[in-house]
Amino acid sequence: MPLYEYRCETCGNVYEQIRRISDADRDLECPDCKSANVKRLLSVFATSSAGGASSAEGCATCGAPRAFS
Repeated sequence: MPLYEYRCETCGNVYEQIRRISDADRDLECPDCKSANVKRLLSVFATSSAGGASSAEGCATCGAPRAFS
């Protein structure tokens, strides 16, 4: 099961949950304030090249997705 990252729009809490793909956006509740006003965040990931170096898919400083031109 994948690990998803969420942010509560009510209290600002950011947290992770392991959920089934089919349940990724269902029945969400903030673990801190119990609000249902929760949004899934776009997570970045690292990959490994043949040379063994890893690169992040996004900004190395803040993790923001890379813009395509």
